[in-house]
Amino acid sequence: MRTGEVTTAGRRTWTWPTWSRWLPWLPALLLVAAAAAPLVLYWLGNVDDQRLVDLDVYRTGGEAVLEGRSVYGFVTPAPQLLPFTYPPVAALLATPLAAVSWPAAQWAWTALIFLTLAVTVGFSFRASLNGTGIRGATPVPPSGPGRAGGLERPRAMDRLWAPLLFAVLMIACTYLMPIRDQVRFGQVDILLVALCLADCVARRPVWPRGMLIGLATAVKLTPGVFLIYLLITGFGPGARRDQRDTFLVAALTAALLTLLPFLVIPADAADFWFRALLDPERLGANAATTNQSMRGMLIRLYLPDALTRLLWVALVAVVAWYGFRHARRALLDGHPVAGVALVGLMAVLLSPVAWIHHLAWVVVVLGALAGDGRDPVRVRVAAGVWLYYVLPIPWWGVTIKAAEIPVLSPVLGKIVQNGFGLGALFLVWLLGVWLPRRRATFQALR
Repeated sequence: MRTGEVTTAGRRTWTWPTWSRWLPWLPALLLVAAAAAPLVLYWLGNVDDQRLVDLDVYRTGGEAVLEGRSVYGFVTPAPQLLPFTYPPVAALLATPLAAVSWPAAQWAWTALIFLTLAVTVGFSFRASLNGTGIRGATPVPPSGPGRAGGLERPRAMDRLWAPLLFAVLMIACTYLMPIRDQVRFGQVDILLVALCLADCVARRPVWPRGMLIGLATAVKLTPGVFLIYLLITGFGPGARRDQRDTFLVAALTAALLTLLPFLVIPADAADFWFRALLDPERLGANAATTNQSMRGMLIRLYLPDALTRLLWVALVAVVAWYGFRHARRALLDGHPVAGVALVGLMAVLLSPVAWIHHLAWVVVVLGALAGDGRDPVRVRVAAGVWLYYVLPIPWWGVTIKAAEIPVLSPVLGKIVQNGFGLGALFLVWLLGVWLPRRRATFQALR
């Protein structure tokens, strides 16, 4: 019996795939490893004080827990001098990193980055990878009254093509600037993306749906935007019961993981929630080019502080209303990947500080735009977005400003410097307005 074959009793059974089904994936994985090796070796071979500096923060936080020192009272060695900025449960979860050597932690964390990138690519591009967009799957008519039609099982050639497509997508996403920065800094963002995405789109999760979103929220707060998403899709007119249940699990998980440190490291827990969390400067220079949130873009206009705060609050209200409304519609229309992509962009745009590596959500955006791969217009748009986020556009803005060309440098330089944040705003429109219209147009043309 083959994997997923339907028995005469009408029940779908599962057996281990045969070696012939796994074999095509071996060269695909080797291709990904070969393509990613230059990036990995470059950053892991960098000088000690420039190597995976955020991973060093996580590991040092874990060491502080194990040694009974203050989690929020240290900074990493010069020249970085970085404090621990995450909720206290993140320090508890980082203790395994402190239990191994620094080289072992670097390699293990880098492997985890690529593993979670693979999960993200798999879920984001599932429509293309499952055969519906590969070599054109053939519709199967209903087999009887009340029976739904479907798509023909991918042919043998498709099973060879899917691993190659997966490898190409992995390599393309690896060299997005937000993903390159994951490897450069040893960041946790792609792990959080994978957790939230899997929780939202996995068809038959083996975990209680919502648990992963709760975990991600407890670790880094910004995934809390998914609690809003689950709330507005699980309650009110047209709400879905499954989203309501997912919200309750996610909220309970986040609450339990937030309260846990008060039992284990109570002084650090109180220090974070009543002091460290209220100090945005702990996150770094908020006006730096790498801060591509809406607040970061406004700060770089150097307006009076009161006006900057007023504009930011107004923009947060407008963008949140627009983005969550379209995310809800995407889910209810049967496009959960697009909904997740929109909510992920909210996590970047609405946050007071969102570094370039926080834009790891672009991987999900690309999957939502490409869809099943049968619409060439959508594929070209996705390719354009990919190219835009491969290039170091914000740093071009810094170069233009440094040229000090009258009129041109201050205006154009500022726009280009904010390129990734402005691009994220454009992506909200692209996913929320253009994509539904394009789906309707393509359906009408077929």
